[in-house]
Amino acid sequence: MNKNILDQRIVPSIRKIDGIENLVSLFSKSKAYNAGRLYEACKIYEKMLEDNTTICLTLSGAFTPTGLGGFVISLIEKGLVDFIISTGANLYHDMHFALDLPVYQGDFRVRDDDLLKRGIVRIYDIFIPKDTLLKTDDFIRNSLKDFSSKEPISSADLHKFLGEILLKKSKHPEYSILATAAKHDLPIYTPSPGDSSIALNTASLKIEGKKFFIDPDKDVLETSAIVFSSKKNGAIEIGGGAPKNFYMQTQPMLDQILNLGKKGHDYFIQITTDAPQWGGLSGATPNEAVSWGKINPKSIGNSTVVYCDFTIASPILFSYILGKYKEGKELKRLYKIRNKLLIDLKSRIKIRL
Repeated sequence: MNKNILDQRIVPSIRKIDGIENLVSLFSKSKAYNAGRLYEACKIYEKMLEDNTTICLTLSGAFTPTGLGGFVISLIEKGLVDFIISTGANLYHDMHFALDLPVYQGDFRVRDDDLLKRGIVRIYDIFIPKDTLLKTDDFIRNSLKDFSSKEPISSADLHKFLGEILLKKSKHPEYSILATAAKHDLPIYTPSPGDSSIALNTASLKIEGKKFFIDPDKDVLETSAIVFSSKKNGAIEIGGGAPKNFYMQTQPMLDQILNLGKKGHDYFIQITTDAPQWGGLSGATPNEAVSWGKINPKSIGNSTVVYCDFTIASPILFSYILGKYKEGKELKRLYKIRNKLLIDLKSRIKIRL
């Protein structure tokens, strides 16, 4: 194996695409297949912003290790996304960049037993030295030794704390979604708090006697309160899985459980390579989601699924919208007001007994 396999380091910066509007215009010529769906996604994103929609971005799969987090950072800074639901793994790998710990472009045609000997882990064609993982683990544990809470916290509280530490202590906070979100009071939730290396480190602290408890129910209530308080709601779903459904389930929570009436989300964009015939497209097609009350049937025309690798489709979608909204929009800063929104939700609850 080539001794210089760790030559090309990944850095999460914006990949500007010249003439992006011309490229999207090219998609519109036939509006066929997934070029057509990507064109629809660009236009639906515009509609969401024009309609002052509260926009959730969901991240699954190995999104941040690719370096595409730079686009998300720009979306946060410009107020083009209002809250995030992500796998814990994406947030863990996001920290590498802020801490100036290397992630490299590799090659999937490699002997993994050789990588194991050399202390390198692989995500398809991305190589991460084990030392990057160990130093990130140290950062999490050392940071959380200063964290304490008498009451159970939401995952947004944990991520806000880690983001603030990154802002204060990391070399490149500008490369981090967590740090940028903390700076702009954008809440980040994870649907499976125990399923990532962040959780492995928080669990290890409990062995040492550290006491704090992440309450997933608080995440369910806070995200539902955000949705309930918004006149219009929409999502940009990168992949599917738990982050996708965690957002979509806010509508059944409000209607089916809390008896606050049927509504459904108003806008929906998903980029995925999954297919519905295998059992739900990582949490339902838009049409199927209507039957669950997750999408408003009157808004089905404002929904689309782009069947494409997210490393291809999301840079085009995000570049297009960043080009359209160069000045950005006013930040909603939902982290600051989430408790107020939850109090309002509780005052309106009519739980079926």
